[in-house]
Amino acid sequence: MDSFNSTLGRFALAFSTLAFCGVATAADADLDLDDTSTGAVKTGGHLQFDMARTYASPEHWSMARARAEVAAQGGGESLKWKVSGRADADAVFAIDSGFYPDAVRRDQQYQFDLRETFVDFSTGEVDVRIGRQHIVWGEMVGLFFADVVSARDLRSFYLPDFEQLRIPQWAARAEYYFGDTHAELVWIPVPSYDKIGKPGSEFYPLPKGANVRGEVKPDSSLGNTNWGGRLSRLVGGWDLSGFYYRSMDVAPTFYVVGINEFQPRHERIAQLGGTFAKDFGDLVLKGEVVHSRGRKFNTNNLMAPNGLVDQDTLDYVVGVDIPAFRDGRVNLQYFARRTFDHDAGTGLDRTEGGASILLRSAVTRSWEAEALLVSMLNRTDYMFRPKVTWSASRSWRLVFGVDVLGGKPTGLFGRYDDRDRIYTEARWSF
Repeated sequence: MDSFNSTLGRFALAFSTLAFCGVATAADADLDLDDTSTGAVKTGGHLQFDMARTYASPEHWSMARARAEVAAQGGGESLKWKVSGRADADAVFAIDSGFYPDAVRRDQQYQFDLRETFVDFSTGEVDVRIGRQHIVWGEMVGLFFADVVSARDLRSFYLPDFEQLRIPQWAARAEYYFGDTHAELVWIPVPSYDKIGKPGSEFYPLPKGANVRGEVKPDSSLGNTNWGGRLSRLVGGWDLSGFYYRSMDVAPTFYVVGINEFQPRHERIAQLGGTFAKDFGDLVLKGEVVHSRGRKFNTNNLMAPNGLVDQDTLDYVVGVDIPAFRDGRVNLQYFARRTFDHDAGTGLDRTEGGASILLRSAVTRSWEAEALLVSMLNRTDYMFRPKVTWSASRSWRLVFGVDVLGGKPTGLFGRYDDRDRIYTEARWSF
């Protein structure tokens, strides 16, 4: 009980500090935002509280997190800058004391992350950004495809908004515009990688009971830096782009290093892809394709070194966005992964297909309803996410939702069949 009270006290102190920082920043914003002509500093951000209860057996609280994200930006015509950070404190480790292993508590109870923090300047006709930044090369509904540069915080799977899930990269980026064409070069000397949590956490990607050694991340040598380029152009109303990206994979590969013993490591991979988008009146057609070379996949082939086989893949997705309902929309997607030199020991078909449907509609002036269903077509494996959102004002938002995941234990969603949850999210933006 003393331990509970002590932890809860630390959480309350952390939350109070976050709230104070947010209110102070909001006050500064009121003073500075009106005066932009003199290079005044602009500030803003949000405070957010997330509660989630996993109702699948064993029933338990899985999130009680307070989050504060604040940002400041300023500069003049020749140089602009931005600094932002995020702090979290999760009381779930006090509420359900002992449910999660200590390693999970140390990893997720208190966190601070530097978010986008960079400087912008121009050299002739080339725009340059140096620092921690988001580089988004593609965005579809529900899952990632051509967004190959972003690292992601997957400790809550793909359930958070992508804006919160993406992890900025330390990068140097140069952009050049000529006519309807946009060229972009990026170099990432110190890459960020996906955060997958610790064994025993809510959405750790390996089954319970697996022994996992510490993750091995590449050293900071020049050969382990990431680099790539992207070219986009507007052609006859079609927004087209192509890219090449050479990197250490943001996602880990689980090497088999003993009997039921694994170690996450990162492979050197190359990705070639592109995106397209076209408006047909109110209807929007979008698609992405990515060929990945150099990844390894787990196999049950006992002769495979470290339980892995090389598998080049082609991921592709096409979607359509249609206005519908009351100021709402319907989004339909088909996606698939085609594996070359297919190894049946991976447990996957040569082509793994899936589809998604997103329905969104205004219910009243301030209430909105949404439902997302993502399902694999080769097997029973799905994610269903209905929610309602109350926008009390431009600053306040309240969300109530349910996340249901199902399928076989080897599926992308089925592995979390016992993680179904209800949740609420309250956010104040300033």
